[in-house]
Amino acid sequence: MGQIVGIDLGTTNSVVGVVEAGRPIVIANSEGTRTTPSIVGFTKDSEIVIGDQARRQLVLNPKNTFYNLKRFVGRQWDELDDISISVPYNVKSNDSGSVRVLSPFTEREYAPEELISSIIRKLVNDAETYLGDTIDSAVITVPAYFNESQRQATKDSAVLAGIKVDRILNEPTAAALAYGFEKSSSNNVLVFDLGGGTFDVSLLKISNGVFDVKATCGDTQLGGNNFDSKIVDWLAEKFLMKYKIDLRRDRQALQRLTEAAEKAKCELSGLQKTKISLPFITTSDEGPLHIEEEFDRKLFESLSQDLLDRLFEPVQIALEDSGWDAEEIDEVVLVGGSTRIPMVQQLVKTLVPKDPCQSVNPDEVVAIGAAIQSGIISGDLRDLLLNDVTPLSLGLETIGGLMKVLIPRNTPIPVRQSDVFSTSESNQSSVVVQVRQGERPLASENKSLGKFRLSGIPPAPRGIPQVQVAFDIDANGLLEVSATDRTTGRKQTVSISGGSNLNEQEINKIIAEAKSKATEDRKKRSVIDRKNNALTLIAQAERRLRDASLEFGPYGAERQQRAVELAIQDVEEFIDDDDPRELEISVSALQEALFGLNRRFAAEKKIENNPLQGIKNTFGSIKDELFSDDYWDDDDDPWDNQMNSNYRNSRYGNSRNEDPWDNDYFL
Repeated sequence: MGQIVGIDLGTTNSVVGVVEAGRPIVIANSEGTRTTPSIVGFTKDSEIVIGDQARRQLVLNPKNTFYNLKRFVGRQWDELDDISISVPYNVKSNDSGSVRVLSPFTEREYAPEELISSIIRKLVNDAETYLGDTIDSAVITVPAYFNESQRQATKDSAVLAGIKVDRILNEPTAAALAYGFEKSSSNNVLVFDLGGGTFDVSLLKISNGVFDVKATCGDTQLGGNNFDSKIVDWLAEKFLMKYKIDLRRDRQALQRLTEAAEKAKCELSGLQKTKISLPFITTSDEGPLHIEEEFDRKLFESLSQDLLDRLFEPVQIALEDSGWDAEEIDEVVLVGGSTRIPMVQQLVKTLVPKDPCQSVNPDEVVAIGAAIQSGIISGDLRDLLLNDVTPLSLGLETIGGLMKVLIPRNTPIPVRQSDVFSTSESNQSSVVVQVRQGERPLASENKSLGKFRLSGIPPAPRGIPQVQVAFDIDANGLLEVSATDRTTGRKQTVSISGGSNLNEQEINKIIAEAKSKATEDRKKRSVIDRKNNALTLIAQAERRLRDASLEFGPYGAERQQRAVELAIQDVEEFIDDDDPRELEISVSALQEALFGLNRRFAAEKKIENNPLQGIKNTFGSIKDELFSDDYWDDDDDPWDNQMNSNYRNSRYGNSRNEDPWDNDYFL
């Protein structure tokens, strides 16, 4: 059985963690960093690149490099705001209104879930390499204010990556788990989570290993990217006024502006002012044009006032729902890189009169919490209990277009609620159950999660039939709805997955396609790795030959040096060959030849402490000189043939040394 990991699937960066020896840790990726950029791209050869590799091609290949994908997950096109779709790559709506991302290099369109699955797969692969074991399942975090569609879409992404989701965990709740781990005191905690693309606030009571979520609220279209956009717009407007050129219409220029804005935002967290310099941002009839602007913290704060106002309201709503006063909060935990912005920290202090906790890493705390939850599921961690809540109200659309709430927001989960409904017309034989999620009184203004029809109701006057509708929410926050006609016992059940960008057929198709290409992808990767390893070995061998020339002179270790040189020639001959076996054999021979040369180096170090070894070395040097090619200018030299025979035997697996000069009897 494989292991369970915790994954923080972030808008900007993603992190994977695991429990080892009873403690949660973050696993570094294959590049050696603890966070992986949530970026997916395609090269001109249609090869997929993920993380840092994808980030490096953002400016030069903006149409085929995709970021901020989390904002598109489980959402319809008409639900997105202007900032979300203001990206350098092409985003469109398909026939059903779902979001699709286009890649010119591969000449196809992708659902956001499909691209995000590649990020999950990379995180899992890196974790498997570190653990030396397979990973079958994971705990994946989502913003607390994600609705049912977005949670289901996140689960779909994991399925496409070949991973079972044991738990969908709210990000602020995960952060609270990490904060309260090994703490025995009782605290009321406010978790303020402002990431790259989403904002959440949650209130929890932590007491002796019990984590009880009291209320949660947030905004899934507000994050650090919105602050970056303020700087981008300011730069673009100034440039437009000066040169009459809108840089936001140029994909490469827009990407450079975005990167410069993010850098300036980060620098202003520690400085009062910074300089934004973008040479050769574009060209005009007069030649190349540049951006050189001073940008200070005061200006940044004035541009971002509306965003601060949007942060204020969810905190107030969460406090009202919990029934707590701000003075009752014992600790404030800041989560997400955007909480490093000084004006955000000052806002939090005005809402809750406490200095924020600095004992957790905002970038890693969610992954640590997810790892803790994975440890609870696997049984590695005990005496911990998590009680979560549903973030939004759930109900039905009734006659007149009103919303009938069955499960109010911030209800503890898992939960089951039901109510009895009837027909609106006489002799009505079926009813349509339309499931909605949201806080508005009119059903049409809330998110539609799906609908189904319950048929076979016996004819009866209006209001007589009784249809019991039940809502079940599991620990992941996923919803199942059932409707039962009490007269006939006829029942209809549906698991809500409406709103996901992929239906079941599309998911199965993508999985089948990935499986069919898995062998081919592994072969390509194997060829590349084998070639890179061979080139590395050649470079090492050449350096060792130079060291040998300096250490022994031209004749001191000629036999070993000659063997290495011949082996290098063989590797170079087969490095571009289609037959992997020949390359493997030649690489093996080069490794053995290098071992022989290194052994000669080691033997030389013993000479000073062993006089007899010095005598042996002297005779060996005389032998090498007498039977070298320079001394015997004869192609039929038996000693030279013997050496070549020994090398070839070594290359093809016969490591027996038959050189008579290496026999100890000659001492």
